[in-house]
Amino acid sequence: MADWLLSLILFLPALGALAVLVVPGVSAVRWTALAFTTATFVLSLGLWAAFDPAASTALAPQLATRAPWFGGIDISYYIGIDGLNLLLVLLTTLLGPVIVLSSWTYIGKLHKGYYALMLLLETGVLGVFLSFDVFLFYVFFELTLIPMVFIIGIWGGEDRIYAAVKFVLYTLVGSLLMLVGVIWLGFEAGDAVNGGVFTTDWYKLVSFGVPVGAQYALFVLFGLAFAIKVPLFPLHTWLPDAHTQAPTGGSVVLAGVLLKMGTYGLLRFVIPFFPNASEALALPVGILAVIGIVYGALVAFAQTDMKKLVAYSSVSHLGFVVLGVFAFQTIAVQGALIQMVNHGLSTGALFLIIGMLYERRHTRAMADYGGIAKTVPVLTFFMLFSVFASAGLPGLNGFVGEFMILIGSWQSPTLGHPALIAVATTGVIFAAVYLLWMVYRTFFGEVTSEANATMKDLNGRELGILVPLAALMLVLGFWPAPFLERSELAVRSVVATSIAKAEAVEAAEAIVGGGVAVVVPVLWPEPIADEAPRPSGPVPVPGAPVPAVAH
Repeated sequence: MADWLLSLILFLPALGALAVLVVPGVSAVRWTALAFTTATFVLSLGLWAAFDPAASTALAPQLATRAPWFGGIDISYYIGIDGLNLLLVLLTTLLGPVIVLSSWTYIGKLHKGYYALMLLLETGVLGVFLSFDVFLFYVFFELTLIPMVFIIGIWGGEDRIYAAVKFVLYTLVGSLLMLVGVIWLGFEAGDAVNGGVFTTDWYKLVSFGVPVGAQYALFVLFGLAFAIKVPLFPLHTWLPDAHTQAPTGGSVVLAGVLLKMGTYGLLRFVIPFFPNASEALALPVGILAVIGIVYGALVAFAQTDMKKLVAYSSVSHLGFVVLGVFAFQTIAVQGALIQMVNHGLSTGALFLIIGMLYERRHTRAMADYGGIAKTVPVLTFFMLFSVFASAGLPGLNGFVGEFMILIGSWQSPTLGHPALIAVATTGVIFAAVYLLWMVYRTFFGEVTSEANATMKDLNGRELGILVPLAALMLVLGFWPAPFLERSELAVRSVVATSIAKAEAVEAAEAIVGGGVAVVVPVLWPEPIADEAPRPSGPVPVPGAPVPAVAH
């Protein structure tokens, strides 16, 4: 497949942003935005067909494009796909036209600005997932901040300015700390593995074993940026405000893909770059994740606003993803990766349905509804379907990821506390309670107002939004194998390489002393056996040189 395909997919939404700024009329703006997002999604389906799961442990991403960016230093425009980012790229492109259609009648002012920012945001998110140069990743990571702030601040609710400022302050602080870490790591890795030339190449950074002492500092610099984006308890307080104030399209993109930038960053960068620190701090991070699971569920149950309830449910659900990432087990990490996609589908659908209710009644308070299952039965069906998926009902997508995470975390040598996983499991029970409680209060009982009795059911556009999402929830629940097989070898490679690096760094420091960096082979070329039991020393890769000490 042509090596320009990824660049076309990446920048087509940005080109669409320019197009919507010049076309005349509101209708033309909407249709132009829909055309560009749909074209991006259709093109991205070619990635599924072209991707070879058996080659996902090679020393370069598939369909890669690479071009020098800065003279004299090793920073490149380097994009590609592998088993870690393929599904997230497809999720992003799928949600593009969904968000445009959900905004069709919801957005009532400044249409050109809104759709242009949404399209620019899609390019930013795609850039985050496609980048194999850490500096390029950082540029796109920051790019996503700008349109999202304006989307909340201009088209949001009454407290939109407060929510937008809070969002930008939290995110900006974390990302600037990450920039310090990128510069530090680039110089250190450049000296060790790149002939003294500063580098931000992902593969070269993976091959560089950072001294243990430095790993902890870099873990904090990178990890804090991603933990805020997840958001991991107790850094979550910006999320309910942002979700509640954002327009429906903003909430969908926030829950669907923006939060996944944090969990993806932990998996793509923190674990393989700093494996010793990640192993040592896995239990504290796991405890915070479990606190977030339980806390988010309990606070969700106390909400009276449907949108805020679903926002706190995201804090709870993404705690499972963080738990899986730090389990250092293939099944748990794969579960975390598929759960990122599952959460984007089911929680995105919940926000879409809440937005449809808001358009009809201009309220999100559960007390203002009641008995509407009798007047909007089709909408009620999709609400129940999405709630069951989000609550992890077997046969739907939410069950698959959480089950894999819990199984892998129970066996994890880094988490190592079955009691912790048992507490995390209560989050699944709580999710069913607060979500079904929301449905009962909103959709069932007696009809208490004329507005509820005359409410219109879903129209064709709204059905077109929800049917594909529901179909994917069902397919992922009953037949997840095609999705999981595309990530398995890449996940095994990252887990195995991280363990090899940790062993190599420990062995080198035991021989030479503290503060020693090592160079280790990049990724595993073949599938490996399950991670436990671990080898007692540095793990050799067939055909690769023995890890060397870099002084």
